[in-house]
Amino acid sequence: MKTLPEHVRKLVTEIETEIGEEHGVNGIEADDERMRPIVGTPSLATPSGPVEEAVREILLEIGEDPDRQGLAGTPDRVHRMYAELTAGYHVDPVRLVNGAIFDVDYSEMVVVKDIPFYSLCEHHLLPFFGTAAVAYIPRGKVIGLSKIPRIVEMYARRLQVQERMTQQIADFLNDRLAPQGVGVVVEANHLCAVMRGIRKPGTIMTTSAVLGLFRTRDRTRAEFFSHLERRPPGE
Repeated sequence: MKTLPEHVRKLVTEIETEIGEEHGVNGIEADDERMRPIVGTPSLATPSGPVEEAVREILLEIGEDPDRQGLAGTPDRVHRMYAELTAGYHVDPVRLVNGAIFDVDYSEMVVVKDIPFYSLCEHHLLPFFGTAAVAYIPRGKVIGLSKIPRIVEMYARRLQVQERMTQQIADFLNDRLAPQGVGVVVEANHLCAVMRGIRKPGTIMTTSAVLGLFRTRDRTRAEFFSHLERRPPGE
């Protein structure tokens, strides 16, 4: 793994590694520092690093004093924040999957929905956030349930556009499972449409990616969308 700040390294490991996995899985011992919760975020770089300097320039440009008490530590905090929010660039897909693809004689639809995510729009560096639903029809192979939210997390923690992220999730599963089909639907609120621009709170963007039977068979696609409409028991 690339040398990363401690808090980012731990976050990457949390995405890649199952809690409670046996010793030596992914080459990480259970008592390894990377397996412990994120409790501190030491400085990512010296206060004079390029990101810190750029943030100081932004503060000056908008008419602020970057040396006043409330802003003195902001450049360093912003640097650490962006390192954390873009940790997905450093996740190793092989370590994430970690052999959790199993031969199973099952050929009906598998759906995992209501997966929360937070990402950054690459156009304005403002957050967009919502939920993802992922489905696939196995062709003799299934992937461990917890890996699907981790796949979403890996792609969400990057500078993104929602359309690309949706397709990346679908392609990842398609490439590794070679299933009969994959379907992904992402719904999100974009702060660039709420705080600026058209300023329309409540606007939701929906994107989908369908491969294989989800694209070629109307009945399969309709079944997928019907699953998304069902609510869990008790709601």
